Amino acid sequence: MTFFRGLGLIIGLELRQRVRGVAWYILVGIFVALVAIVTLLLWLTTSTWGNDFDDTAPGDSGAGGWLFSLILYFVLLLGTLATPAFSGNAVNGERDAGTLATTQVTLVTTPQIVLGKFVAAWISSLAFLVASVPFILIALLLGNLSAVTIAGSVLVLAAELGVFAAFGVALSALVTRPLFSIVLSYLVVAALSVGTLIAFGLLGSVTTSTVTETYIGFEADEYDDATGEPVDPVCLDPEMRTFQQPRFDLYWGILAANPYVVIADAAPGGFDSHGYPTNLFGTLSSGVRSLQTPPELERVVDHCNGGEPGMSYLIDRPTPQEAHDAAVPSWFVGLGIHVLLAAGALWWACVRTRTPAKRLAKGSRIA
Repeated sequence: MTFFRGLGLIIGLELRQRVRGVAWYILVGIFVALVAIVTLLLWLTTSTWGNDFDDTAPGDSGAGGWLFSLILYFVLLLGTLATPAFSGNAVNGERDAGTLATTQVTLVTTPQIVLGKFVAAWISSLAFLVASVPFILIALLLGNLSAVTIAGSVLVLAAELGVFAAFGVALSALVTRPLFSIVLSYLVVAALSVGTLIAFGLLGSVTTSTVTETYIGFEADEYDDATGEPVDPVCLDPEMRTFQQPRFDLYWGILAANPYVVIADAAPGGFDSHGYPTNLFGTLSSGVRSLQTPPELERVVDHCNGGEPGMSYLIDRPTPQEAHDAAVPSWFVGLGIHVLLAAGALWWACVRTRTPAKRLAKGSRIA
């Protein structure tokens, strides 16, 4: 038997078992209902904007980008919730039921079994993405959405769903009890999704640098009623103060392992002609990339502007797109880490599942 034929047999068996279950259809139905509600609410919101977009540049109007990014994040969220449940007992569940041995005595090899279960779990999670296609088409009709953004973000999302499926199948082969392997699968997903945010926030908060700020103010007895500018202002003596500034810029790389940040950072485009985000991906990506900029440790806040009052303290800040383009992309690093960890976990699962086994944990069995 060739490798791919055996792999196809396992995939077919797994998918047929999943299709027979009711839970999978219920989850897909709940997902479709949630996305339909979000689509309707967003359409009602954009319809009340009226002609607010009339003065914008061509291609800047429309809420398709926001709807599309929300849909993909719904797919990722439900993927993180459903995939561990579907794949977390793929191997040890059959081992407890005594059906794994029936497969292992055939010509199907251990890698075919493990990889077949992984691919089947991956295809099951991609069903959420397929179910979202009608709403993606609606997002296209709403405008402000490019084909490049769709292709890039969808491919990265599909890869992330595969990573979650790989972790679930691998842990089901490494852990004896199905309940424990499912719980561990959720913990791994939580560590990547929430744990990276907690680690970033805590490390950035406890690591600080001293900032020295010089403040130059002014005083005036009266102000111009028309312009609001002070009349004959007098500059005050400079005042210096110091305070501690959190150094989040030192730990922004931790967010590279967050799957939500990976998808947002990988989506190209997402900015209008004025440099502001047109979808949730652009907002999150520009915000995360702006964290790479270290804080200015020597500051001068000059409200007097060399003896004449002005707004010099309002420094021209870069637009979100300028901050995004000037920073270093990190999505391929995070995705690469995820793929390497998933591949290593599957390899370890094949080692632990193969027969004959040299050593077993107490109270466990291969089949």
